[in-house]
Amino acid sequence: MRILLVEDDEALADVTARGLRQAGLAVDLAPDGESAIESASVNAYDVVVLDRQLPGIHGDDVCRSLLQLETPPRILMLTAAGNLDDRVRGLQIGADDYLPKPFAMAELIARIQALGRRPNAVRLPVIEVGDVQIDTNRRTARRGELDLNLTRKEFGVLEVLAGKPGDVVSAEELLEKVWDEEADPFTNAVRITIMTLRRKLGDPQPIETVIGVGYRLLEQP
Repeated sequence: MRILLVEDDEALADVTARGLRQAGLAVDLAPDGESAIESASVNAYDVVVLDRQLPGIHGDDVCRSLLQLETPPRILMLTAAGNLDDRVRGLQIGADDYLPKPFAMAELIARIQALGRRPNAVRLPVIEVGDVQIDTNRRTARRGELDLNLTRKEFGVLEVLAGKPGDVVSAEELLEKVWDEEADPFTNAVRITIMTLRRKLGDPQPIETVIGVGYRLLEQP
């Protein structure tokens, strides 16, 4: 799942992004409202974690702009002002959830994962494709009785493929969904991750390469 974290406090943004990445999420950072709107216009984010008190464009106005996108992301609004009126205001504007500062990292991660499972999202708590089972809450995967012990990137790639069973997913889409904006678009990270993931999945191999197009996860390899 790819996240945009919009936070003008650099130290808080770095700590929060590190915690989210450790939970297996791909995270881009935006220090203000203008850059948040620009990033969201060119990248498909699953959830935007949006500080309400931003320099320049206020978080409320950023929220309104994001909701005008063709495929708007889920929005989790953060604020240092945790009173009821502020919470109601954020939700009335169109935010999906609201979390006052300071917050516990575990709660932030849980709320983001919950938003990712809302009806218009493809993520489910447990995804099963053939004999491959993916627990998106626990970030674990099994094939039959075998625990796969995947790295964060391997899990992310498998999760994206499992969200579209039988459909071809391009390397570009995998790079966008599992890595973040700092990833080199010419990197071979996707190919290497697919290779190690295949090794752990074993035979018969459920991941098929469609030459020149991408990869797909087969329900019956």
